[in-house]
Amino acid sequence: MKSSIREKLDRLAERKEEIDALLATGQAAKSMDSYRKLTRERADIEPVVTLYLAYEKANAEEASARVLLNDPEMKELAAAEIDAAQAEMERLEAELQRSLLPRDPNDERNLFLEIRAGTGGDESALFAGDLLRMYTRYAERQRWKVEMVSVSESDLGGYREVIVRIVGQGAYSKLKFESGGHRVQRVPETEAQGRIHTSACTVAVMPEADELSEVVINPAELRIDTFRASGAGGQHINKTDSAVRITHLPTGIVVECQDDRSQHRNKAQALSVLAARIKDAQTRAQQQQIASTRKSLVGSGDRSERIRTYNFPQGRVTDHRINLTLYKIDAIMAGELDEIVSALTAEYQADLLAALSEEPA
Repeated sequence: MKSSIREKLDRLAERKEEIDALLATGQAAKSMDSYRKLTRERADIEPVVTLYLAYEKANAEEASARVLLNDPEMKELAAAEIDAAQAEMERLEAELQRSLLPRDPNDERNLFLEIRAGTGGDESALFAGDLLRMYTRYAERQRWKVEMVSVSESDLGGYREVIVRIVGQGAYSKLKFESGGHRVQRVPETEAQGRIHTSACTVAVMPEADELSEVVINPAELRIDTFRASGAGGQHINKTDSAVRITHLPTGIVVECQDDRSQHRNKAQALSVLAARIKDAQTRAQQQQIASTRKSLVGSGDRSERIRTYNFPQGRVTDHRINLTLYKIDAIMAGELDEIVSALTAEYQADLLAALSEEPA
């Protein structure tokens, strides 16, 4: 094990002992905030320390077995014990490296998913609808809840823009690599001569901010307009000014919400989306700053980047960031995204592990 990693693990083990001592003496109980902070910290580092102690135990067992190699009667048994200890150490070291990777504080959050039609006109809008169904079905497989926030429909039944809120355990951790340009190659239903067209949509995945507390929004910097909702929704939704448009003047970000009959609820939902967009812009700025010093193939946050192509005539889906091609387009469009999500996560972790191993000893 690299000495720099061992030093980090030694410090974590020492810190756990310090926390255990504080909790045992009752000093931490004098302040509830201090007690909660210490118990959360202990819960975070305990699994890592447990792995490290198991690694050290296997290391000690290997050392003891090596001493027995000099005994002719114990040599065969000692060799078997050494092999077993080394295999266990290799497994535990891999787990320890993963456990030391920086954690994304947004991973367990709910998210807002935005899909916008791009080049390709009506075909692009129809593809936006296909992408929404794909993500909705994936969310159903994960037992997440999908809530419609804002919809701008096209004439042929697709979406010029659609925003949904996805609520569920680890939702952002699974879908955070979906941001970017999605390209489709297929024969549109309106194409009489059977020619293949190429269209594109942009997907944005944004973690939901915690009750607006993480993003400071000055009410004086907002322009709030109300108007009558358009599209389906019944007589009431179309006859009252229930739809809300909020413009954040410093950034120029505009959010519309017209899905609910209540102006109050539409305003609250629009503020939530606005907070998520502002937070997302801040996060992408940080990612671009990191990328300037170390290029990451996954999770660069660049929306203009073409990340995936869906080729219907060939039945394939290709993720260009990790050179992954799967010939199962029907299953993927039906929400079977696990293979893609797992591959992207593995690539991201490998990138972080590489950076960890490059740190000076």
